[in-house]
Amino acid sequence: MLRKRTAAPDDNVGNSKVDKNKAPGTDEGAGGENNKGIWSTVTFVGKILLVIIFVPPFLNYASLQREGLMLQPKGGVSVDIGLGQKIHLMCKGKGQPVVMLDAPTGMSSDVWFHIQEDISHVTKVCTYDRVGLGFSKRAIQNETTGMEKVWGLSTTGRMVDDLHRLIKSAEIATPLILVGSELGTLNGRFYSHIHDSEVSDLVLIDPIPEDLFEEDQWQQYWYRNLVPSLQVMQFSAATGLNRMFIILGLMEPVMKGEGVSLDLVQRQKYFLSNPAHQSSAVDEHFFLNESASQVKEISKYKPLSSRTSVSVITGDSFDEELPAHLNQMVATLQKKCLEELYPSAKHIHVHGVDRKMIYKSPSAISKHLMKMIAQRQSRKQSQ
Repeated sequence: MLRKRTAAPDDNVGNSKVDKNKAPGTDEGAGGENNKGIWSTVTFVGKILLVIIFVPPFLNYASLQREGLMLQPKGGVSVDIGLGQKIHLMCKGKGQPVVMLDAPTGMSSDVWFHIQEDISHVTKVCTYDRVGLGFSKRAIQNETTGMEKVWGLSTTGRMVDDLHRLIKSAEIATPLILVGSELGTLNGRFYSHIHDSEVSDLVLIDPIPEDLFEEDQWQQYWYRNLVPSLQVMQFSAATGLNRMFIILGLMEPVMKGEGVSLDLVQRQKYFLSNPAHQSSAVDEHFFLNESASQVKEISKYKPLSSRTSVSVITGDSFDEELPAHLNQMVATLQKKCLEELYPSAKHIHVHGVDRKMIYKSPSAISKHLMKMIAQRQSRKQSQ
């Protein structure tokens, strides 16, 4: 049976009606091209962001692995002090008394380079990197023996325990001349009070007064300005940005110029780019108030032996970049602390310098240390 076929709508007519109703510039093909262009731009930007986020940290990590082996100072040794901890030690020269140098807060032993070179001509002089800094890797938590149960890893009590084990393990002759700067002065004082028979002379360069963190203005500066800036530095090192800043000349080592070897400059760049070093530097600054409190307590319960001489070296200010009132605060508290605890201490004032003197004006410190060494050597010969 034949069925009557229903006529289909005229496609051309239908299209003609649609075209008449379209607004100008709404062509589907053009819209698709625009969408593709936007998506292409987004994809390109995403790739760039991925490169920025992942490539610098990867390249930085690979570079750190290589540099960690290449930049080890010649003559330095890694000393096993027990509890799974090894400390980098560098000794130069021969003779006694031995001079032990303890660096400022958050800094590697390289800051003593010039002074160590000077002193090595007359006696044996040693520097070391505290745990987590320089070439001394961060300690593994160990809760089995010793004072590591009591002292935090980045506080003076633990640092002194580490230093004592280092001196014994490396068989460094005592009594020695113990020299500290900033945090190193807290360590030196604590060590001298506890192990007084092992220290003949204590030299404090820009000492940290233990009452300093009881001042609100100092706490605000330290914990709202300084520590956060160091935390940014740590993050920047972890993301590889510090290495990029160094390459671009936006970040430079503190020690540079005449008399500073290329190896020393490269080591400083390595430490600036090393998130492990930067992390330990943050910790030392963050817990400096606790370190000061520990020294205050030990000074009360165990006074320094009269056999140990004390010398204090300061500049015109603690830090010339600080506001005047904060520098004055440090100076006032330093004077109070020294008068109460070490009234017979010898004071040496170096004009035109601040706490950076150990690497910017090292000759002034070397001169004083050489006099002290000569006196000790003379006494020993006369005995």
